[in-house]
Amino acid sequence: MPTNGLKKYTDLRIVFMGTPEFAVASLDALVKAGCNIVAVITAPDRPAGRGMQLQQSAVKKYAVENNLPVLQPEKLKNPEFLEQLRLLKADLQVVVAFRMLPEVVWNMPPMGSVNLHGSLLPQYRGAAPINWAVINGEKETGVTTFKLKHEIDTGDILMQESFAIGENDSAGTVHDTMKEIGAGLLVKTIKGLADGSLTEVSQTSKINIQASQLKHAPKIFTETCKIDWSKTVDEVHNLIRGLSPYPTAFTFLHGKKLKIFTTEKKLKKTAVDTGQYETDHKTYLQFACSNGYISIKELQLEGKKKMAVDEFLRGYRFTA
Repeated sequence: MPTNGLKKYTDLRIVFMGTPEFAVASLDALVKAGCNIVAVITAPDRPAGRGMQLQQSAVKKYAVENNLPVLQPEKLKNPEFLEQLRLLKADLQVVVAFRMLPEVVWNMPPMGSVNLHGSLLPQYRGAAPINWAVINGEKETGVTTFKLKHEIDTGDILMQESFAIGENDSAGTVHDTMKEIGAGLLVKTIKGLADGSLTEVSQTSKINIQASQLKHAPKIFTETCKIDWSKTVDEVHNLIRGLSPYPTAFTFLHGKKLKIFTTEKKLKKTAVDTGQYETDHKTYLQFACSNGYISIKELQLEGKKKMAVDEFLRGYRFTA
C-alpha cells in the first residue's frame, strides 16, 4: 500500500455506470485490469422486438455473466437508490455512455465521477460526438476522460488520446475504434488518479479557443438524416457515413424511404438535375449532387432488408 495516503488502483471501490455496447469495452477493460467493481448501474430492462419481451442492456448482460452486482434505477434521485449507492462506499464512479447524473449522484464519492467522452473536448460536447465529427469531415477525433460537474461535458480534463478518421470511415467504424481506445485510456486514468500522477486541467485553459470556433454534437433528429442533394458530393458523402449504420441518412425513391449506408464519390459534371438518379439497372445507382454524383453501394428500401446495390437492382422495377 502506498504510504502517501493514496490507494492502489486495484483497492479503489468503483461503481460503473453505462448502458450500451460501447460501454461494455470499458467495463471489460477495468475488470481485466483488476479493478474492484463493487456495482454496475445500468438502464432498466425494456420491452423490445416483435414480441416486446424485456431486453437487458449490453452492460447488464456483461455484468451478470461476470457476477457483478447490478442496480437498475428508474429515477436517479429515488431515495432508495441513493441509499443503496451510499452503502456501496465507492471511492470513485466511472460513467460511460449513461445518462445525465444529478449532483447528488456524481458528487457522492470522495474522488468524484469520471466520464469517458467520445471527442477531444472541448470540441463536440453533446449527445452525438462520433456522428458529428464524421458529418463535419474531421480528419481526427479522439477520447477524453474528465471529471463530471454541473454543465454537461465541461468538467476538468484528465487524459486524452486522438486517432485518425479515414475518408471513408463511417460512424460505425469510428465507434468501434473509439470504444477500444477509450477503454484503454480509462484504465490509464484510474491508475493515474490512484497514484496521484494526474493533474486535472480546465477545458478553457487546456485549449484556448473562441466560443464561436467550438463545434457541438447535439442529438440527431430525423430532419438531420434527410439528404439534401443540392449540397456538394463531399458534404453528402460525409453525412451518409456519419449516420451509418445508425440512425442512417435517407432519401426517397418513387415515394418510398430509401436508407443509404455506404457510397462512393464521383466528381464530374452531372447529366441530370440535383436529386435525380441514374442507373444501368444492373450495377449502379447514383444520385446527382451540386458537383458530381453519389454512387450508392449499400441501401435499404422501406419494407425491405439491407442489401448491396447490385442485389437491389436485380429485384427492383423502376417506374417510367
